[in-house]
Amino acid sequence: MKHFLLFYDLSDDYMARRGEFRNEHLSKAWASHANGGLLIGGALSDPADTALLMFRGESAAVAEDFAKTDPYVLNGLVKTWRVRQWTTVAGELAATPVLPQ
Repeated sequence: MKHFLLFYDLSDDYMARRGEFRNEHLSKAWASHANGGLLIGGALSDPADTALLMFRGESAAVAEDFAKTDPYVLNGLVKTWRVRQWTTVAGELAATPVLPQ
């Protein structure tokens, strides 16, 4: 399994509009977590202009598929999104642990 980060660049009116879509977005996020895809996610604060979601899967499709059907994306709360593979090497959740010699 590999790790993937989904980056959301949030719209300027994200905070004002998220309430309308938040329950649907959170339901999707928790369902993905229950299925083993989403590990953790949330918005950065001060300012709330970016969100990060960390996924586990065999390919970037696990994160891409989430974004393509996320109500925040579909309703314009996310201006742009992108997925990057993250080579995790330290910590209990590391996908490719590298220990010191």
